[in-house]
Amino acid sequence: MGYDFDLIVVGGGSGGIACAKRAAKYGQKVMCIERARLGGTCVNVGCVPKKVMWSAAQISDILKHDMKHYGFSAGGDVTLNFPRLKKARDDYVKRLNLIYAKGFEDSGVSNVFGDCTFVDANTVRVTDAGGKVVNYSGEKIVIATGGRPHFPPGEGVEEHCISSDGFFDLEELPSVAVVVGAGYIAVELAGVLNSLGSETHLVVRKAKALREFDPLISDGLDVEMAKAGINIHRNTNGVAKVTKDSQGKKIVTLHSGDVIYGVDVVLMAAGRVPNTEDLCTECEWAPNTEKLHLENCGVKVDPRRYIVVDEYQNTNVENIFALGDVCGKVELTPMAIASGRRLADRLFSGKPEFINAKVSYEYVPTVVFSHPTIGTCGLTEPQAKEKYGEKNLNVYTSKFSNLFYGIFDMLPEEKPKTLMKVICAGTNEKVVGIHVLGMGADEMMQGFGVAMKMGCTKADLDSCVAIHPTASEELVTMGVWGTSSQMSGAKVSPLGGAAPGEPLLR
Repeated sequence: MGYDFDLIVVGGGSGGIACAKRAAKYGQKVMCIERARLGGTCVNVGCVPKKVMWSAAQISDILKHDMKHYGFSAGGDVTLNFPRLKKARDDYVKRLNLIYAKGFEDSGVSNVFGDCTFVDANTVRVTDAGGKVVNYSGEKIVIATGGRPHFPPGEGVEEHCISSDGFFDLEELPSVAVVVGAGYIAVELAGVLNSLGSETHLVVRKAKALREFDPLISDGLDVEMAKAGINIHRNTNGVAKVTKDSQGKKIVTLHSGDVIYGVDVVLMAAGRVPNTEDLCTECEWAPNTEKLHLENCGVKVDPRRYIVVDEYQNTNVENIFALGDVCGKVELTPMAIASGRRLADRLFSGKPEFINAKVSYEYVPTVVFSHPTIGTCGLTEPQAKEKYGEKNLNVYTSKFSNLFYGIFDMLPEEKPKTLMKVICAGTNEKVVGIHVLGMGADEMMQGFGVAMKMGCTKADLDSCVAIHPTASEELVTMGVWGTSSQMSGAKVSPLGGAAPGEPLLR
């Protein structure tokens, strides 16, 4: 049977785009269907514009708090032109949208915009903005529709609150903002708003934010956020209701009984859900809205609404695959990109080395753009204890003030702190977790992630000469330097002053 396309990718986010372009590189006829803007959450309402706002917040902190310690004076109040910042950020995102479109054009990928539904396991129906309906058939189909913000139940919550998506629609900086949530999106946006000048309240259901992170990191961030002036409302069990007063300001009532008055913006960052509610009509949680009709192709979802896939991104339907946030495992943009490329390698490359190609979900480095930043890779200490047993662990920690704050005219205990933890397991002290909170954590974690993926030990870290003066040197000098078990995880050991391995030449 002939098909219109060798591969149809449903979803033009990071993972879908990566898969489509890699498949086209292998000579496949590919179509990508997107309902909104190319680039998905990350480019349009996620990582990219968030990093722009974080950068603006960093500049604000330097101007307000740091530059005076280095002898600089602004000569008056420094003000933020928020509309100008928003326009510059949005223009940058639009350029990225065009770059993605050009990438499709250069790769030979057909790109269609519209709402997509399944007709059967090989056919999808696309309805464009003008109502035109076209069916397309594909030998293979990849679902990469991502996720979206979730509004918890509560009186007035959906009516009077915005999501993390809505944050990027704000035309003015709110005077008073309430951010609800305990995950990385909540702490990132709360940090941005606070640094830019909003009176910021962070509402968490339990005792602190980022509870799934290593305790050293979550506790440390909690201290730094409070020192920065963020009002943290703890053990609230969430928002009970949101109403408006006679002045149009919002009143946020928490389940704990606390009430926050005079609020301009309430931002719900209480979690994300996969974009499968629009995919399945027989699931009890599906709304009566436009749907992808997964029942027409038989793809299964789990009780959490994520599409069920194996380690190779296979669904239960032979020719249909899924990747990225819609699968609910390591919901990070680079993870989706890697998954998409490896799936295309396996399906279309024809190369023996890619017959069983897949991504690894272990030791994935990630960063939280909080204030200060967090970098983390591998197991937390509680996870390591559960997996290996406490007696098999050696844990190294460090707490210090970055040299940047060395000349600040303040008491040592008042200076922002950098916290680090290296978790090692076994007699060879294999590094199974690295966690950092502090200035520069976002830029130092990538290299240590490579080392962990290659199986580094504590001795391997010690074997690398420190770069001084930097914060990252602390990670290769922890404990009594050079006294760890002299066992390497490297294929060519660097221990004992050994020379590095040589490349395999043609």
